[in-house]
Amino acid sequence: MSRSDFSSHFATCPRGLEALLAAELSALGARGAAPVPGGVAFEADTRGRYRANLESRLATRVLARVGESAYRSEEDVYRAARALDWPAMFSVERSLRVDVSAVRSPLKSLDFVTLRIKDAVCDRFRADTGARPDVDTRQPGVRIHAFLDASRVILYLDTSGEPLYKRGYRRSRGEAPLKENLAAGLVALSGWRPEEPFIDPMCGAGTLAIEAAMRALDIAPGLGRAFGFERLADFDASLWEAVQRGAREAAAAARERRPPPMVLASDLHYREVESARGNLSAAGLEGLVQLKQAQLTDLRPPRATLPGVIVMNPPYGVRLGEREALATLYAGIGDWLKRHFAGWRCYLFSGDPQLPRSIRLRATRRTPLYNGAIECRLLEYRMVEGSLRRKTPGG
Repeated sequence: MSRSDFSSHFATCPRGLEALLAAELSALGARGAAPVPGGVAFEADTRGRYRANLESRLATRVLARVGESAYRSEEDVYRAARALDWPAMFSVERSLRVDVSAVRSPLKSLDFVTLRIKDAVCDRFRADTGARPDVDTRQPGVRIHAFLDASRVILYLDTSGEPLYKRGYRRSRGEAPLKENLAAGLVALSGWRPEEPFIDPMCGAGTLAIEAAMRALDIAPGLGRAFGFERLADFDASLWEAVQRGAREAAAAARERRPPPMVLASDLHYREVESARGNLSAAGLEGLVQLKQAQLTDLRPPRATLPGVIVMNPPYGVRLGEREALATLYAGIGDWLKRHFAGWRCYLFSGDPQLPRSIRLRATRRTPLYNGAIECRLLEYRMVEGSLRRKTPGG
């Protein structure tokens, strides 16, 4: 693909963030961004591909489409993959991995389909170069993805490499970490603006606060990592350097034109606070996010500020004997918000459909999202004094 040619891509993301991702990719230069379940189809040139990987806060992977064909059998899939000029896309010295996903495919074994695609790629290399690439499922040099529907197979080159939520700043994961792109999605869905205070009172590894601060400061999330497109044959090093330079200049301009955001993060547990501190330092945000160890109910709004936004991810795993304690925790959250945060917007992310009822506040919006395979909700509470308390726990 030349620098000026637009070609088909697909960006995956956590389910529920597709519309936000389509808007984000359009702002990064994509054309025709169309959300579908699990991601966004779009057109991009090489610059747009590089920018999507470097600057998208919401995508998980950016895949470049390299082939599509009708199929009825595993051998049809093999022939479709064998027909592609893989040696023109990457060197035989690059190890490879093949991943396959499907919706309504008539084929019985995706493992066998994966094997046949791998065979096709290696057979094409052997025919064209006399050698074949190694297969490495753990740390491959190049990743190939295939998607099968009921009648067609689409083949992609993964331009991201490691998933894009691996920003490079996470030194410690905490007990129940949110993936970084899902955390960025929660911040975006809250509608938080950098001039408002932002609080995460149960910060764990600090991911929500870090993603909020990076967004406010226009820090491209991928500046601290490498990408799969750097290992492809059409990699344009000078263009890539220009894209990175543009991202750094945008971050510098953001710091000059606006004051630092007021982002506050806290956690009850010392170990979690130290985990967040290490991640903030690795992200270059030390001193830009206020971090402390504190009980949630001891926190108060910053003085002399406008109302702001609270985003939290309280525990919702329910092992035997946990539910009563968690219900008490959620009830305490509701009382704390009602007493001290009139005028604020609070967003609570939970994978339990029952526990948020213990808050005894009426949610003004419920956004379905997925945390991996877990169906969750982002619940919005607009804290208007005296108007949102439920009369009964189940009301």
